[in-house]
Amino acid sequence: MCFADRVLFSLGTFQNVSVPVNGTVQAVVSRVPADVSFLTLQFHTHHRNVTLSYTLIPLYGFSVTAADAGLLSNLTPSQTTVSWFLKTPDGSSAAGIGVILPYTSTDPVPGACNQEFPLEIDPNIYLQYNLFETMITFAPANIGYGRGEIPPACDVDMGSSTRWRLVYEVYQYFLPEGDLSEQSLISSLEKVANVQNVQDNSRKVVSLTSHDRTQFSFSSLPGQGVIFSVIVRDPVLNTSASYIPVHTYACSFNSTLDGCSDLGRVSTKVFFTVIGLAGLFVCFVGHRFFKCELFCMGFGFTAFVFFVVITITTPLEYNLRLALTALMGVVGGVAMVMSWWRFGSVMACVLVVGLILGFLISSIVFFTPLGDLPVFHNDVVFWVVFACIMVFVPLFFIRWPREGNIITCGVVGAYTVVLAVNAYTYTSLSFITLDVLKRLLNHNFSRAFISVPLQDIDFIMITVWVVLGVSGIVVQLYREKSRPFFPPSPYVMWKQERERRKTNVLDPSHHKPSLSAQILGRIRQLTQRAEPAGETTPLLL
Repeated sequence: MCFADRVLFSLGTFQNVSVPVNGTVQAVVSRVPADVSFLTLQFHTHHRNVTLSYTLIPLYGFSVTAADAGLLSNLTPSQTTVSWFLKTPDGSSAAGIGVILPYTSTDPVPGACNQEFPLEIDPNIYLQYNLFETMITFAPANIGYGRGEIPPACDVDMGSSTRWRLVYEVYQYFLPEGDLSEQSLISSLEKVANVQNVQDNSRKVVSLTSHDRTQFSFSSLPGQGVIFSVIVRDPVLNTSASYIPVHTYACSFNSTLDGCSDLGRVSTKVFFTVIGLAGLFVCFVGHRFFKCELFCMGFGFTAFVFFVVITITTPLEYNLRLALTALMGVVGGVAMVMSWWRFGSVMACVLVVGLILGFLISSIVFFTPLGDLPVFHNDVVFWVVFACIMVFVPLFFIRWPREGNIITCGVVGAYTVVLAVNAYTYTSLSFITLDVLKRLLNHNFSRAFISVPLQDIDFIMITVWVVLGVSGIVVQLYREKSRPFFPPSPYVMWKQERERRKTNVLDPSHHKPSLSAQILGRIRQLTQRAEPAGETTPLLL
């Protein structure tokens, strides 16, 4: 290896590193203080995998490959210089940042009680994600020990002098919404590299003891950058150490299908654009055009239920599922309008509308930090509480049906505008309903933490939602205050009119022949030949 491939690090200082094509870089740190017991090297790239190794040629159990990779080296009593090796697994070039952090003999050792991963001491956080959830796993730590000392046994004893006294804290750091750039990632990683920075800049999600599982699930946020950090603490010595931070966008930069650069499908944009325009109409004039409102609400209700059913029961491709969902939504909307037209039961239709508002309100409640409470990770508790909130809202409609219907038009209609905007630019507000949909479709999603960041675009969209909703409600309440509560059913009106004509002999329409008689008479006029009338004379008075 030539000298140009050596990169000198300073403890605690970030260093830019470029790995050449088919090349290897040696990371070196020297002049390590005598009170330092072990070092961790962490190296991060935007999305390319790199291999960190203790040896020049990577060996199983002595190397790790990832976009966020790290190694831990215990120091010998007289050791002052440490080196590691970096390369790419496929021989391509890669660029990233690295940092070496020192720890003393009193600090806990991250991953020192590893029994699952190849490295003997593994300070890495392993991350996996799918459409529904992102899962992180890490190896248990051990209490600290000095240079040249024998590490304490991990599982021989469970007393207060063993690793079982250690506690762990899991943190999240959200990158700016919609920002997939490497520069944003690097600046963010520098804010969460060590224990103090993690505490100052990240949000603590959960704390756990050594008796808990070191595996956690979070709701996947495609296109939203998230950095996960874990801090292990020794409450007896009041010391701590950081695992290697790991990041994800819940999408792939290397995929030509559904990659990070193509998150918004054309079909999704078309679908939610139409939904947003219809919602804007309902928001301001939905109650005035009652049949249109019923169609839109029936469309949304049926489409949501059908999408859940078809996704669970069939392996159809997404665009086909979306098309079938739209078709069934139209059927549901027409069915709701026809049920009102035929039976004239306004209350039944309005209760369905109330269930939609109840669903949205219940989703908002669990979108808050309340949804991350451990008790709601139980499916039975979650769905019982969710259903109770959802059903309670329509009870309001029984006493004030018109006002409840107008409020639903304003709130739900304005939220569809937010969903339409989300089809073009990322906003966390879409996860209000998306998290509930994920929980319906994935039985394991109940264990996931669903917290999402609220950033500038979200506060803007909340303002838009509130302004549209309040404006729509006020406008409709003002316009409808002097009108009947609900328009009458056309079929019921026709039946009433028919009965009135049968019984009211003074009504000129009572003496008119029936429709069939009128048609037969008209046919006779067209088919019969008119007879000549002959000579006529005026009547003499």
